[in-house]
Amino acid sequence: MNNEFNELLQKHQLKKTTPRISVLSVLKSREMATSQPELEEIIGKQVDRVTLYRILSTFEEKGIIHKVLGLDGTANYALCSASCTKHEHHDEHLHFNCTACNHIFCLPDSHIPTVNVPKGFKVNSLNVSASGICDKCTVAI
Repeated sequence: MNNEFNELLQKHQLKKTTPRISVLSVLKSREMATSQPELEEIIGKQVDRVTLYRILSTFEEKGIIHKVLGLDGTANYALCSASCTKHEHHDEHLHFNCTACNHIFCLPDSHIPTVNVPKGFKVNSLNVSASGICDKCTVAI
């Protein structure tokens, strides 16, 4: 997996650092989007808050991750598809917010309808979300 991350960083012309590899590893290992405070807790003291913020900002700018806002307004991050670049994100997919556990799940196989905007308008990004109860919380109820 480390080789996969090295190639990803190289593709985006970023240095291969231990903190960057750590962030990618955590995001890859989770089935849901992850907030900066959660990343801080998981990674621990090996990456300080400022460095983590810079990594997330750089990764988002380069098209490696995308930001998803939770129901409480907290920014969460998930890995982008391999086709995302600095100039073009392809993260227009449904995001599912669980109202029980507050986790956010990317649902890339969901169909997103075409958005018709008035003449002269240009859509730069699209955010579609649904809220409800995830499969794990449904079982727990």
